[in-house]
Amino acid sequence: MTLLGTKIRVARTVGRAVRATGRGGGTSLPGRVLLRLAPQAISELSARLAHGSAVISATNGKTTTAGITATVLRLAGHELVHNRAGANMEGGVASTLLSAARAGGGIAGDMGLFEVDEFWLGPVTQQVAPKAMLLGNLFRDQLDRYGELETIASRWADVVAGLPGTTALVLNADDPLIADLGRTHQDVTYFGVDDNELALPEMQHASDSKHCRRCGAPYVYDVIYLGHLGHYHCAQCGRERPQPSVRAEHITLHGTSAATFMLVTPSGRRSVLLRLPGLYNVYNALAATALCLALEVPLDVIVAGLEAAQAAFGRAETVQVADTSLQLLLIKNPAGANEVMRTLTLEADELELLTILNDNVADGRDVSWVWDADFELLAPHVRHITCSGTRAAELAVRFKYAGVPESALTVVPDLAQALDLALARAGQGRLFALPTYTALLALRAELSARGHVPSYWETAA
Repeated sequence: MTLLGTKIRVARTVGRAVRATGRGGGTSLPGRVLLRLAPQAISELSARLAHGSAVISATNGKTTTAGITATVLRLAGHELVHNRAGANMEGGVASTLLSAARAGGGIAGDMGLFEVDEFWLGPVTQQVAPKAMLLGNLFRDQLDRYGELETIASRWADVVAGLPGTTALVLNADDPLIADLGRTHQDVTYFGVDDNELALPEMQHASDSKHCRRCGAPYVYDVIYLGHLGHYHCAQCGRERPQPSVRAEHITLHGTSAATFMLVTPSGRRSVLLRLPGLYNVYNALAATALCLALEVPLDVIVAGLEAAQAAFGRAETVQVADTSLQLLLIKNPAGANEVMRTLTLEADELELLTILNDNVADGRDVSWVWDADFELLAPHVRHITCSGTRAAELAVRFKYAGVPESALTVVPDLAQALDLALARAGQGRLFALPTYTALLALRAELSARGHVPSYWETAA
């Protein structure tokens, strides 16, 4: 056995021990142990993948985009090494490769697909040396951890500058910060939305990137779709949105269940039924399409994958709990929360909601972002809201100021009790859960303990 093989055995033993305790950390701790023992492990293991790797990063939607991409690539015949449970920092990527490593020195897979945290994009990309890289969006998120968007954008610009010209770069044309990253790269595919029927009447309060990075003048928006995503140009220096070669036209949103659109690509046009809700998932589907085209997957296979794609972990995932249909809709920053709420307003019936706000490290300690999200959108559509989590009371106050009557609000900090109450109120109808990140993990753990969903470890496998 090689020296790396011995270190792989040690790291796997640690992973099994952690899982046996039932405590968290099993998806990333083995990888961190491996990297401590073998710092070049990601480089060595990823180099064994016959068809290379693709890397995906974004503030919002990277788990869903990676899930859609994985569905397409598997239909195309690839055996993937994919961190599908969302462990997306260096340790998580190492753990994913570790789980695929074979004793004889090979690897169980021919292509890597790695969702990567915004802050870890540089270190992971240097080690993986991806064949293609997709950058989806940059929204304000966890400012107490990562700083302002310009900080991340500058880091990403350095990452892109360090890529070989042969690396396929896939970028969102509708996000000015993202679009700017491809101005000088050789191989760039842009994606975006072209449907004025879905334009917002004005810029949302949660919008972030509003100024030209070249000259500093405010962008003029001709169309706004989501946060700061749209069609824009700079009246001072002339910089404008790149024309996307992959785009969605004639979009129809079908509540919290689906979206339909016309997919336009250099390889042709296709009508798509996407069984994921909201405009934000149309963007995720476009991103996956552009990435798969860059990886030379045929268009018909891509469309089949889009239509077969299912909700990722906690991202519009539906769980049947006795007579109640429970849908999990992650919210973690103003832009993402706004799109979830915008989608919920398309439902015909009054909404029964379980909202869970945590302020743990992985959520960001600063929860003031809830005051930037447009909870006012939901107020006219609510029957009742159960507020839970470590900051349940503050969340209830936010809903009160948004116009939800106090009689329609209940504060239950304990998650298990809040879930019981919300399920009882929903009865044979539908319940929508809007948790922040660690709240989502806690909610799924509770649902798993009750036998309604697989355990986190089964999901991560």
